Amino acid sequence: MDRDLKRRAFLGMTGAAVAGGLSVGAYAQAQAESPSSGKGIKVVGISCSPRKGKSTTAAVRAALDAAKEAAPDSEVELIELAGLKIPGSVAAGVPLAEGEGDDFPALVPKLADPKVAGIIVASPVYFGNMSALCKAFLDRCITFRKMGFALSNKIAGVLAVGGARNGGQELTVQSIQVALLCQEMIVVGDGSPTAHLGATVLNTGWDNVKEDEFGFKTLCNLGRRVAEVALSIAV
Repeated sequence: MDRDLKRRAFLGMTGAAVAGGLSVGAYAQAQAESPSSGKGIKVVGISCSPRKGKSTTAAVRAALDAAKEAAPDSEVELIELAGLKIPGSVAAGVPLAEGEGDDFPALVPKLADPKVAGIIVASPVYFGNMSALCKAFLDRCITFRKMGFALSNKIAGVLAVGGARNGGQELTVQSIQVALLCQEMIVVGDGSPTAHLGATVLNTGWDNVKEDEFGFKTLCNLGRRVAEVALSIAV
């Protein structure tokens, strides 16, 4: 009976993966190759800025460095969405136009991998909220809900980079957190001593996040907090 339940659950998850654009073979391979929890965890950082390699990406790198320092045996990976085609309308059932590309399916096995215990989502602030690229990405994450909530119980941290000190960073963080809560993720803020909603960074215009001393501390505290909680759950 237990075997039958597992089989039905697998079929349901693979069916949802296909609907999201991921082949059954690719999903099954990702599951088969996933190492056991005892071999360490992985933290993935996702930069949702359309500007490749700029301040938001630098912020994610800092958070991932802190996560690695807190959990030396862990693996970290940075994913930049800049340059990728992620049509958000697909989440609403709108088919791709002829010749329209879609890079989202390639992200599915990376994030659904059971070894991934923590995910840090980062966005620049545009008019007090997340980037269009970030919103499209989060909308497309409906695929994970259809896969039996494949992101459930993964630790989530959020950071936002704005061009002004009070430029909407906290509003952006909260907006992203709401979407992640809908995935049954465990959302954490930046850890002590800053300990607020998440990491909030000021970009002074030179794409050097270290220039914002307080903001940089929130980045480090966020990465550390994600790793610490992920480790505590993985044990």
